[in-house]
Formats: sequence, structure tokens, C-alpha cells
Amino acid sequence: MKKVAFYTLGCKLNFSETSTISRVFEEKGYKKVDFSDTPDIFIINTCSVTDNADKKCKKIVREAQKINTDGYVAIIGCYAQLKPKEISEIPGVDAVLGAAEKFRLIELLDGFVKTPEARVLASEIKAATVFNTAYSINDRTRTFLKVQDGCNYLCAFCTIPLARGKSRSDSIENIKKSALEIAETDVKEIVLTGVNIGDFGIQAGKRKERFLDLVKTLDSVEGIDRFRISSIEPNLLNNEVIDYVSQSERFVPHFHIPLQSGSNKILRSMRRRYLRELYEDRVNKIKQLMPNCCIGVDVIVGFPGETEEDFLETYNFLNELDISYLHVFTYSERANTAAPEMENPVPMKVRQERSKMLRILSEKKKRVFYEENLGRTATILFEDDVEDGMMHGFTENYVRVSAKYDPMLVNELKTVQLKSINEKGLVDVEELEMAFESH
Repeated sequence: MKKVAFYTLGCKLNFSETSTISRVFEEKGYKKVDFSDTPDIFIINTCSVTDNADKKCKKIVREAQKINTDGYVAIIGCYAQLKPKEISEIPGVDAVLGAAEKFRLIELLDGFVKTPEARVLASEIKAATVFNTAYSINDRTRTFLKVQDGCNYLCAFCTIPLARGKSRSDSIENIKKSALEIAETDVKEIVLTGVNIGDFGIQAGKRKERFLDLVKTLDSVEGIDRFRISSIEPNLLNNEVIDYVSQSERFVPHFHIPLQSGSNKILRSMRRRYLRELYEDRVNKIKQLMPNCCIGVDVIVGFPGETEEDFLETYNFLNELDISYLHVFTYSERANTAAPEMENPVPMKVRQERSKMLRILSEKKKRVFYEENLGRTATILFEDDVEDGMMHGFTENYVRVSAKYDPMLVNELKTVQLKSINEKGLVDVEELEMAFESH
């Protein structure tokens, strides 16, 4: 029985796909082991959102070689689709599989026998037309359920359409089937994930279903306590979805909405499909219906042409907006995108300074959001995450809490009162409240 190990870089979507591929290996008789347990085969699922992600891939390959010099190393994921030849030349790599091939790697690699040169099995991205159902299981307390893949947008900074192909979705019927399979396990929360999930519903090149219909269908699935929507574009997050989530018992009050810039000039240059006024309207609508809702924001700093005035416009816009936290990305040039050809690139030192300012702002925003939640009664899903005798979990609206470790609480939903913020920036709960009602 050959041993196989997996390493995932990047997004929730990658985790759902890695988990699904690993189950296929186990069904075929392979033994899934930890990366350090001298595997015969290493599968590395890569990301390529930033240049740093590419470097991480190379580092993981080096580590695999240290663990087992004879181990077979196969690379899949976005980086593999974008730069297959470059990856094939990394010492230790045995195979590179593209977006259209990665779910067939057991079949295509035929026993994982090493060859003198790395095998490159990566078709052009237009060949990636099939939607492959995927969800993570047994990896984390929450399950990531893939509902959509690819993207038809052509933002000036983004390689995802080149790495994953055009927008395509699973059917609501199949997704409900996956949710029911997950419900038969002990999973209590499902996170809906994809590249552009608000664009859900495209099958065989035509829109056949709507995201709202998917949300309504999943809301009726018994056996799952929580559904969480991952990142969704502001122009696709309509009032109908917000209204429905605000009244739902299973869909939690948490949205992650990419902004990228608070400057309309930069948004146009980025080729985004909205302006800051629409974004502000979405946030206000959410907070009107769900005052305690957590709103996360993606923002890119240092995009070509971003002046100090443009950056301050973004900073002030975010500072005044009722949001909860930021994911800050320092712009990095990506091959075959429009942005590197644009005039007035921002010096890297300036990009880093602006990133630091926004990360500090994010901490302030999160602190304020946590303070606003103190005294509230909330339901926490505790995770198998122990540090210094304390365990952690998340409320419905994504407040991270800490409590004294109790193995009986792992993967349990408990109702507590949020007490205070500790020195690590986490919310504590009363020990006496730990006898709370189970859901």
C-alpha cells in the first residue's frame, strides 16, 4: 500500500479540491499520511495569486525532497496551470498537471513511476470546461463545499481566469446531494466556496440557476446547523440575497465582500464592475438588516497609478465604513495580465508602507467590532485548536473566542455570553456559561 501526502496552498476552494482528490486516492487503496510521515507520493496543490505563493510552492518541493528523496512529487493547482514548464524544471518535481487534468491524476500518472524528466500534463485553459464536484471532510471543523469554479471577469490584476477557466457551476441538485452527504458526518458548518460564487448558475455556457435559489435550497437541508457564504462580489450580492440571509436560521450573518480600492479612478483602472458608491450601499443594507453582521473586505494597495491621494481616499473610505476586518494584498505583477503594462508603477517600498497602514486599520476595525459584541449571547462552534490550555471557536458572526480547553466541547455548538477581550485580541467567555445549552 503506497503512502500519499497532500499539501495545500491558497484558498478554501483549493482545500475542498485537495480533500476530494485525497478521498479518490483512499478509494483506490492508497494510504493517506501526514507530509512528514515519509510518503511515497507528495501531491502539492498550488496557488498563484501573488508572487509569494509561487515561492512557497518551491519551498514545499524542497521539504518533500528532504523527507523522502525517492518520493514522487506531483504539482497541481493554479500555479501548475499558469507555469507548467517553469515548475517542471524545479529539482525534485516529477509531474505537473493543469486545471483540466488534476482530478484525473491517478489515471494519468499510472502508478507514479519516476521518469528521467518531469511529465507535463497541462492543456490550454479553454479545455477546463467540466465542473468537478468537491468538498473537504475530516480536515477541519468546517467543511468547504465547492459550488462554482472559474471566472468570466477580466480584472487587470488577476490570473484566476487564466488558471481556472470560464465560470461554471454545479447544479443545485448535486450540491444538495453533497450537503446531505456532509450532514451524515459530524460536520456542523458548511462554507460555500468558489472563484466567483455570486455568478453561480452557469452550466454548459448558459445561466440555468440563480445563487439565491441555491441559498434557499440549502437552507432547508436538515443536519447542518450553519451555512456560511465565502467571498462574493458586491455587484452580485443583491438585495434579495441580503434579505434572505437576514431572516435565515442557518445562513449566518457574515459576508466577505472584495472592494480592492476605495478610489473610483483605481476601480475603473482595475476593470472592476462597480464603484465605491455601490459598495457602500451594500454595506449599509447589510448593517440595516443585521447590525451585528461581520463584514470582511479584500483590498489591494499599490496598484499601478495609485497616487498618495488615491490611497488616502481608500483609507478614509474604509475607516468610515462599518466593516469588521480587512484582507490586505500588496499588489504584485502577474504575467499575462493588463496591469503590468500600465503607467506609473508604485515603488515596492511605498506599497509595503501602505499595506502596513491598512493592516493596522484592520486590527482597529476588528477590535471595535469585537467590543460591539461584548455582552451579547452568541453560539460558538468550538474547534480542535488548543494553545496554552485554551481552545478557540467562532460565533455565527465570526467573532473568534477562547475558552478553557474541554475535549467535550470540540466540534460542539454552545450558547454563551461574550465576556471580555483578552491580551491576544480574542473574546473570552464566562466559565460558568460553559454548562450552556447544546444545539
